[in-house]
Amino acid sequence: MKAVRFHEYGDPGVLRYEDVELPAPGTGEVRIRVAATSFNPVDGNIRAGFMRGPIPVQLPHTPGIDVAGTVDALGEGVGGIAVGDDVIGFLPMDGSGAAAQYVLAPAEVLTPAPKSVPLPDAAALPVVGLTAWQALFDHGKLTAGQRVLINGAGGAVGGYAVQLAKGAGAHVIATAGPRSSAAVTSAGADEVIDHTTTGVTTAVAEPVDVVLNLAPVDPAELAALVTLVRPGGVVVNTTVWMPAPADEERGVRGIDLFVRSDAEQLSRLVALIDSGQLRVDVTERVPLAELPALHGRASEGAVHGKVIVVPPTA
Repeated sequence: MKAVRFHEYGDPGVLRYEDVELPAPGTGEVRIRVAATSFNPVDGNIRAGFMRGPIPVQLPHTPGIDVAGTVDALGEGVGGIAVGDDVIGFLPMDGSGAAAQYVLAPAEVLTPAPKSVPLPDAAALPVVGLTAWQALFDHGKLTAGQRVLINGAGGAVGGYAVQLAKGAGAHVIATAGPRSSAAVTSAGADEVIDHTTTGVTTAVAEPVDVVLNLAPVDPAELAALVTLVRPGGVVVNTTVWMPAPADEERGVRGIDLFVRSDAEQLSRLVALIDSGQLRVDVTERVPLAELPALHGRASEGAVHGKVIVVPPTA
């Protein structure tokens, strides 16, 4: 089968499109014929060697932690999944990924794919959708009637976060640049702040219950966000190289989010998609052979929105 792997850490040039032996599923695993994976910024950080501590991978390594595809073989002890099922999942970050024609996955991380979107496009959901869900509801405890500020709403996680927060009945304030403001408004934001022309702390007139920071902002800007939160509220931060700010005197918590795979939560997101309450946005579809070039563009800041990566079918 074809796969993209790197045999050493480094810049995007270490990625190779090559022939790899077809894997056989072990106990509790299934083999998936990959319809698509997606690009996540963490893929580039793992490839570059920046994540060797928290995410140790075995070399050579195949990236791609999102998967959408069709089950084509079952390992021993697997129940509830059949050959031919279309599935999606968030794969173990330290395991072999889905930038390949086939991938092995623990059966427990998989959930049936949405039926209302093309199967390859469903690869745009798992990691970013779960990040948004866990930030808003597991950590932010967001409920109807609350106010939430989503800082950096123009990215892939932000698109889901705006939709989910609005669907939960919250008042959504979002920051976005000119390129993505229309999409953020379309996703349901009640207020959109152009962060390229307006300071966020001056633009938010009333306190919010939850701040979700998705943007790699200056540390001083991140720290200032806590001043926008009402007593007892929370700042949830996904840019974990900068600790989330807190204000103990006012009971404002700061939480650094490390997304986790959760098939049950993923099934809830699928249900929202199939009921028309959540939209999957794909900005680009790239052949697997072009994944090294995609990593190169991402390292230059030239990748925007959610990009899926599609392997050859034969």
